[in-house]
Amino acid sequence: MQSNTQSDTFRAYDSYKSLYLLSVVENDSFLKYESLKGIVKSGGRLNIDVSKYANELQALPPKSNYHKPEPKEIKKTKHIEDVHVDPLHKLISVNWREDVLLLEFSKTLSSSQIKYFTLHDTKKSRYRYVFDIKTSMLTSSENIKNNDIDRIKIAQFDPQTLRLVVTHSQKVEVDHTVDDKTLEIKLKTASSKVVPALEKVVPIKRDKGKVIVIDPGHGGKDPGAVGYRKYREKVVVLDVAKELEKILKSRGYKVYMTRDRDKFVKLSERTKYANKKDANIFISIHANAIDGKNAKEVHGVECYFLSPSRSDRAKRVAAKENSADMSDMNIYGKDSYLNFLNHHNTVASNKLAIDLQRGMLAELNKKYSGVKDGGVREGPFWVLVGAQMPSVLVEIGFISHPREARRLVDKNYLKTMAMGLADGVERYFANN
Repeated sequence: MQSNTQSDTFRAYDSYKSLYLLSVVENDSFLKYESLKGIVKSGGRLNIDVSKYANELQALPPKSNYHKPEPKEIKKTKHIEDVHVDPLHKLISVNWREDVLLLEFSKTLSSSQIKYFTLHDTKKSRYRYVFDIKTSMLTSSENIKNNDIDRIKIAQFDPQTLRLVVTHSQKVEVDHTVDDKTLEIKLKTASSKVVPALEKVVPIKRDKGKVIVIDPGHGGKDPGAVGYRKYREKVVVLDVAKELEKILKSRGYKVYMTRDRDKFVKLSERTKYANKKDANIFISIHANAIDGKNAKEVHGVECYFLSPSRSDRAKRVAAKENSADMSDMNIYGKDSYLNFLNHHNTVASNKLAIDLQRGMLAELNKKYSGVKDGGVREGPFWVLVGAQMPSVLVEIGFISHPREARRLVDKNYLKTMAMGLADGVERYFANN
């Protein structure tokens, strides 16, 4: 907030909203008051409609009523197990294995995340078996079919809890275990039958209708940057794009690629393709490079959104990416076009860039050391011009940096990178 830059203000706005949700869950009045103040202040700078938050803040008691709580001392004993829970355990799929319901998540579960209880309505002769799974996320509620049980429903109970409710007119024998990333729930009724093999898989369809266009930069006659050991940008970005495509499709999204092989695609055709597909978001993937003695020093991942450039660095990066196809540069008149950008898309693109950057860093930092956060920046990237949806250019690293270049040709590193980008996409859709 103190830097006054738009990208930093967006970071602050996003963080204040997260803290506000936490204050609601934790019933923390001090945190709610402070986070609402932050939302109103940062949202006002960004011309975002925060009237709902402003009204809530105005309705709260005066500031003098709130006091920052003293930190609680946590006493540890050898009998208490320290449990670290990563946020955003996303539900990937729901399967049946005979009478066992399998909920597979994107990350390893801990038994401490599962809260199970039962409810019995004697008047209606109805039994409910409830599972609350902490720090889990589902983008839409789903009914899960089972011929022996009246109803099974899974939905987001609150921002940090996924709730599964099994409802039946008679008692059900329920048992559950946690196996790595899977919650196994055994459900047995008096009339339980073995589920036929053809009916085992019940996929969770999430964000039905969401369309994502992935744009692997360069290709064909345009190799992009050629860096350490002659590694070529057009190759590594296509590899990342293919991994990202697989992950997003497995999570229920409709995904299209501007190129799925080594071919040249004009810059203006890439966003035109995304517009034709009515995409919800457009992600262009690139790798950075720098010449000379600094090649061994400069590294890191960055995300850019389309805007008139505010820095020499952004202009240099944009000039490198724009040089691939200069023939269309005067179709709109780049400079004048950038001055009349759709403000709504600029705001949304900035949010998307923040979520993609966070996703990449979160996944990469789990397995790799020295991953540098290059930040979220604005830039005049011609490949994003004309997009009628939020659009971001991702620089997945410097192919000119020896260590980073070696990682960019490592399949495991690219899969981790793609997983982080996919998490960023889901975070964006969940919050917007």
